[in-house]
Amino acid sequence: PLSGVSLSAQPPGGQVALGDRLVLSCAVAAGKGPLSFSWHRGGSGAPLGTGPRLELRHVGDNDSGHYHCRVSDGDSAAESVPLNVTVL
Repeated sequence: PLSGVSLSAQPPGGQVALGDRLVLSCAVAAGKGPLSFSWHRGGSGAPLGTGPRLELRHVGDNDSGHYHCRVSDGDSAAESVPLNVTVL
């Protein structure tokens, strides 16, 4: 099964200045087969993106919040711990 889903941010800690770029990366410690990634903010239903990276090119005030990635291998799914993104 999938395990060890982790999320990292550039700039570190998820603190980003208004108008700057934010890149979130999702990593999986263990998991086989074709993995699918989706990105979510807060309780929003629709994914913000797919793939192991999410790039926000020009961060706005409404981009702050708790982001997490969800990884599925077709049989099981796991989520990262949410990362709080703060727009300065």
